[in-house]
Amino acid sequence: MQFGHLAQRLFNVPLAIHPAKAEVIMAALAERLGIGHMMRANGDSVDLTPMALEGDGYSYADRESRDNGYDLVGNVAVIPVHGTLVQKTGMLRPWSGMTGYDGLRQAFLTALYDPKVEAIVLDVDSPGGEVSGCFDLVDTIYSARGIKPISSILSESAYSAAYALASAADPGRLYVPRTGGTGSVGVICMHVDFSKALTSAGIQVTFITYGDRKADGHSEIPLSSPALARFQDDIDTMGELFVETVARNRNIAASKVRATQAGTYLGAAGVAAGLADAVAAPDAAFRALISQLA
Repeated sequence: MQFGHLAQRLFNVPLAIHPAKAEVIMAALAERLGIGHMMRANGDSVDLTPMALEGDGYSYADRESRDNGYDLVGNVAVIPVHGTLVQKTGMLRPWSGMTGYDGLRQAFLTALYDPKVEAIVLDVDSPGGEVSGCFDLVDTIYSARGIKPISSILSESAYSAAYALASAADPGRLYVPRTGGTGSVGVICMHVDFSKALTSAGIQVTFITYGDRKADGHSEIPLSSPALARFQDDIDTMGELFVETVARNRNIAASKVRATQAGTYLGAAGVAAGLADAVAAPDAAFRALISQLA
């Protein structure tokens, strides 16, 4: 993936991702993207079965030669939701530290109508990712409630967009380990301003536009107050969509979700906040599900 294309996916667009992860990504790419300074606005998986993991997915004796994007463990489809979440990867499995909503959708719908599958598990360990595509997938999972049991078993943490997906599981079926986390119900946007660096390099950029707001947010010019206000309105709208979606999925008041202020919760604190149903190690949660289906 070219760095220019990667920058377009990361900067000046809304992300539902844990802020710490966003800063790690920024720090990792800073030198390659020519970023020397960052300013804030205010001044992988645990085995669910006794069998071992292989690469980014599970290696089971009954894996079919044609990959559906999930592993069939007994009569349970296990769908990995790992790494940074993006709208499209063109892959059914986690790839290069990313999972695509496109692959998750196909895997989920295939499992939903697979006659061999009696239940679906979202195996989640992700800091979140792109807003684009997230809430449509959340609604797809939520609308499938009642067709087959759907569980979210966190193999570590589900933050932001990953938590949105996890929250769509059936009531009472969101499990978090003691050291895992839930929450970060919020939206973030990182604006990069290269204008001083360009000036120092003797480069002047002139925008010729039709429409007063056409150049809003471009990294070659400082972010104006009207542009900031416009982007804040967009972020607020998406943030409220996030809050209302989690409130619906978890059957709790939107005011309670909003009051978290995108905070994160470790283990039992997430249960107390209404964001998870039980503290359980992934293998224990999976065994409990199997016993319920027996």
